[in-house]
Amino acid sequence: MSYKITENCNGCGACVKLCPVHAITGDKKSLHRVDSLLCIECGACGRICPVTAVTDSFGIVCERIKRSAWEKPQIDLKACMPCGMCIETCPVNCLAPSEPLPGREPHAHPFLKEDKRCIGCGFCAAECPVHAIRMSPPSVTD
Repeated sequence: MSYKITENCNGCGACVKLCPVHAITGDKKSLHRVDSLLCIECGACGRICPVTAVTDSFGIVCERIKRSAWEKPQIDLKACMPCGMCIETCPVNCLAPSEPLPGREPHAHPFLKEDKRCIGCGFCAAECPVHAIRMSPPSVTD
């Protein structure tokens, strides 16, 4: 299953610009389409759509969320066993390894390098084997 764009689409193109895997196509001011073979179900298209024309894989209409309110990963460095899985799974490469901490060589802890690039998909938190990442609204992580 994948996200779908409904007939409510006004063709603004916001979803096309934001999709990290280029799964959305369509001409300006016309109905856009999601390629179900490419869609990774990150939800960015649904959060950015100004006319709520996106449904998730369950058919539920996605609500627009201001980009400034998108959840961001908060990393518990004490729980992190820096395996790098979160960095590898991020579809927009907004996480990066920090300098290794003393006694934890050669691996480094992840940090949110590109805050504005983060689409709030939560893939990093879902992949963390030790649950050291949780998604939080910006006011909690700032």
